[in-house]
Formats: sequence, structure tokens, C-alpha cells
Amino acid sequence: MKSLKFGIREVVATGIGTALFVALTEVQIPVGFIPNTSLQPRAALLAFFAAVFGPVAGGIIGLLGHALGDALFYGSVWWSWVFPDALFGIIMGLFATKFAIKEGNFNKKNTILFNVVQVIANLVAWGALAPALDILIYAEPANKVFTQGICAFAANIIIIAILGTLISVAYTKIAGKSSSLKKEE
Repeated sequence: MKSLKFGIREVVATGIGTALFVALTEVQIPVGFIPNTSLQPRAALLAFFAAVFGPVAGGIIGLLGHALGDALFYGSVWWSWVFPDALFGIIMGLFATKFAIKEGNFNKKNTILFNVVQVIANLVAWGALAPALDILIYAEPANKVFTQGICAFAANIIIIAILGTLISVAYTKIAGKSSSLKKEE
């Protein structure tokens, strides 16, 4: 596996990704039967940025994007859901070189890998970490938070499988093989 670097492209992508993540905080499709749980396009955006720019970018976008979005739109930060987004971004980012989106080679095999990894990352983040932190930090009832966590897990899988995959395919076709950011000599 190629080493993952964090250079100027990744810094710029992290800033853009964080800003877009925050902007998409209010774009939600409520699930309806589980409170405070919805389909959120920002999950697909996080998966894409992490899959292209790596675990540091993914972790920062998940952490800062979620925290700033909560603070700006809701007035307080729900940390037990911020950290899972950061963890999700890190896990997705660890496979960035395997997905080959940036290299313009996001083929069928890589698409399957992308979705297998996002399912596992979502399970760890939303099926385990978020409910555990809700219980530890906020003393929420276990049955409530595990229900919310599993619903968020399922909602994220759906939105990332559809929107995250489409964004990744489009990026590969349009910009994956070239970049306007070139190192000056």
C-alpha cells in the first residue's frame, strides 16, 4: 500500500470538505420513526473526501464538520455523535489508496470495496461507538441510543451507497486522472 501523505492538496480538500459538511448539516430526510435520525447527504460527502484524501482529512472533516455544524445550527455540540463521524472518516481514509478514486481507477472491484468498508466503518461508528458514548457521556438509556445508532447505521449505508458511490464515480471520470493543483518548481 502506498503511503498516505498530508500535503497542500489534502489541506485544501480538508478545508473545502469541512465547509461543505457544515453547509449540508441542515440537509436531511427524516427517517420518521426514530427521533433525531435521518438520511444525511453529508455522510456521503465525508465518505468521498476520506476515500480520496485519506484518514487525516477524513478524521478532521468528520470531527470539525460535525462539531461546527452542531454548534452553528443547533447551538450545542453532541460529542457522542461527533467522534463517530471522525472515526468513520479515519476508517474510510485508511483505504484511500485501495479505492483508487484519486488515480482515476474507481472500477467495479473498488466500488464494491468502498461499500464493504463503509458498511463496516458505519457499524463501528454508529452501531457501537455512538451508542456507547451516548451512555457514557450523557447517561442516555441504552435501548434508545442503540436503536438510534442502528437506524443511523442503516441510513448512512443507504446514502453513501447511492450518493457516495455516484460522487466517487463522477470524480474518477472527470478529475481523477488530472489535477489543477500542481507543485511549483
